[in-house]
Amino acid sequence: MEIPENVEYEYEVEVKEELTAKQIGLNVLVFSTPCLVQAMEIAALRCVEPYLPNTHTTVGTGICIKHLKATPLGDKVKVKARLIKADVPKLEFEVEAWDYKGKVGEGKHYRYIVEKKRFEDKIREMMK
Repeated sequence: MEIPENVEYEYEVEVKEELTAKQIGLNVLVFSTPCLVQAMEIAALRCVEPYLPNTHTTVGTGICIKHLKATPLGDKVKVKARLIKADVPKLEFEVEAWDYKGKVGEGKHYRYIVEKKRFEDKIREMMK
């Protein structure tokens, strides 16, 4: 399996109330850091999905980001993931996010390619 480096994917999300820091116990209606991380993971996953066989997917193994500024309720955040290293099955991404006023976040995200059935079997075994 070969995945070309420097492939990119952009993902846009509107900041709705369920994506704000209010949902994690803070009384502020701004895009939460956990939701920024989630958007970055989605962009990275979608970046490489077209290159994977139907029997495989990727799982997140690490993330190191800076959340640089607040984005208020109603604004949109655009997230970009770029594959910077493909040492299959290990993948390393550069992730960035912006709103209309500038950069919101940046960092690195790591994923690992797994066979879906084998991974799901392991999860089922863990649940016994």
